[in-house]
Amino acid sequence: MSTGPIDYGTLSAGRECNYWRMDPTLRAAAERAYPNGEFEWANQILERFGHACGHGIADRSDRIDRHPPELHTYDADGEVANEVEYHPDQRENERVVYDEFRLTHDPFHAPPGRDEPASFTHALAMQALLSYCDIGFTCPASMTTGAAIVLDAADHDCEEYLDRLTSADIDEHIEGAMFLTEKQGGSDVGANEVRAEPADDGTYRLFGEKWFCSNIDAQGALALARTPDAPDGTAGLSLFLVPREIDGEVNDSLFRRLKDKLGTLSVPTGEIEFRGATGYLIGEEGDGFRLMAEMMNYERLTNATGAVGVIGRALLEAKVHAADRETFGKRLEEHPLMRRDLAELTVEYEGAATFSFEAARWYNEYKRRTESGNDTESDEDRAFKLMRLLVPVAKYRTARDSVGVASYCMEVLGGNGYVREHTTPRLLRDTQVLPIWEGASNVISLDVLRVLERERAHEALVPFVSELLAVDDDRLTALSAEIRESFEALQASLGTLATEDAEYAQYHAKELANLIYDVTTAALLLSRADDALAADDGSDPDARLALVAEAFVDEHLRADPSRAITSGSTICDEHFDALAQYASVDPGTLTGSILDARD
Repeated sequence: MSTGPIDYGTLSAGRECNYWRMDPTLRAAAERAYPNGEFEWANQILERFGHACGHGIADRSDRIDRHPPELHTYDADGEVANEVEYHPDQRENERVVYDEFRLTHDPFHAPPGRDEPASFTHALAMQALLSYCDIGFTCPASMTTGAAIVLDAADHDCEEYLDRLTSADIDEHIEGAMFLTEKQGGSDVGANEVRAEPADDGTYRLFGEKWFCSNIDAQGALALARTPDAPDGTAGLSLFLVPREIDGEVNDSLFRRLKDKLGTLSVPTGEIEFRGATGYLIGEEGDGFRLMAEMMNYERLTNATGAVGVIGRALLEAKVHAADRETFGKRLEEHPLMRRDLAELTVEYEGAATFSFEAARWYNEYKRRTESGNDTESDEDRAFKLMRLLVPVAKYRTARDSVGVASYCMEVLGGNGYVREHTTPRLLRDTQVLPIWEGASNVISLDVLRVLERERAHEALVPFVSELLAVDDDRLTALSAEIRESFEALQASLGTLATEDAEYAQYHAKELANLIYDVTTAALLLSRADDALAADDGSDPDARLALVAEAFVDEHLRADPSRAITSGSTICDEHFDALAQYASVDPGTLTGSILDARD
């Protein structure tokens, strides 16, 4: 069914609305990532959750940012308490997310109306909506799921903790955390020095400090430590569950201080000194880094879908202001330069959401295939390779893009956008952490190189992109051929880096990650456009996504060495209603090739 443009002028700000309804980009990208049949069930929940986010969680998140958690290391008698005091709104947000909407429950237990657990795609879609409100709260929510993923896959004696991490009863529910970073190591996890000494009761005692612990007071925290006589590097690391309290008493540790952070103030991040804290071994000794990497895959994916949520909210704030604000005799959104900006930013958002949820689709596919044990080795291998490549690329690129989009959307609001009474300054402060969390940009780019070298991920990427480029609609043929040229350049780049030395490859690592993102995203948008024109689902054919693909290619894949301004394309102005406001486009209005829309 054809749709008209969204009238953002009906809102006065990006709140008191349903974020799921207001975001066709997120809805479409998430729907494609759900396993067959699940989206029909999930859509109803996401509809209600989008309302809860826009009509309650968002306002509470603003208040929490003004009243962030406070640490009370000692009680009135000078005894170690390690208590973190939260604003009451934080507890209400937790009740809504964990109890009412079962964010960390449904991927592990069958929710009402289903015979099996929901996919991880569902949790990621919910976290994208939550990130509209507070990327800080999304951090412990995602780490809780991540910790449960590890406990669900490994041998341990911590069933009670797994049950509570995934409980939908707020009185029983606990949050998870991931304590990796040490002062002397940073991104070099193999340099970690926290040690774990075996105790007579089968547990371990942890000694040493962790330097950057988000969700510091989590009762279900996982920490890496080195057992006696363990080898150097990551091979010597083991994984432990280290609760904040045991039987109502503080586990032997000291919360020294909370970090004075730029943003994500709702999640307390601090320094912990373990003084013989009891830890429960997860898996076998020496398995720590491998198990933590399983959690890291999910955390990096939530970083990407979190960036999607931030971009969506920032764009909503900008579009509402542009629709309401009058300058020089007409609305801001009617000025050609602003129309170009908002359309181009929406195209970037389409790309970020499409790529991130494609990575989510392959993560979910990988988890399903490895857990079922009924698939062929080649199917499992393809899912693993695509998951391992797409996840770090998604994390790297969407994190960087979210910072730029949040910054510019703040600028759209002018001076008001820089004032804390508005949400845009917090969005920028909060999203600045996304390039740092779960590995900074250089670390992630080097991981992309490792995946290509060790896992031979290109063997799955090349046929995957080739399939996407095989479109049926003749009007997309020219655009497909243009993307294919860049795809061939990507393959040539992969070949070059495979034959050069390691230092040369590292020098170009980020350039390669960007090229993988741009080519794959263009191919994904093209494939989506082909589906929309075919309208096999019974809807009316729609050329909007063809324009999105065209605009993305124009921005990212077309070389223009002269940078000269010549006559030709004003696609973002001519098709503003379609690109920025989601109006349907009758394919009959685009004669010949979609590329003709530029002429």
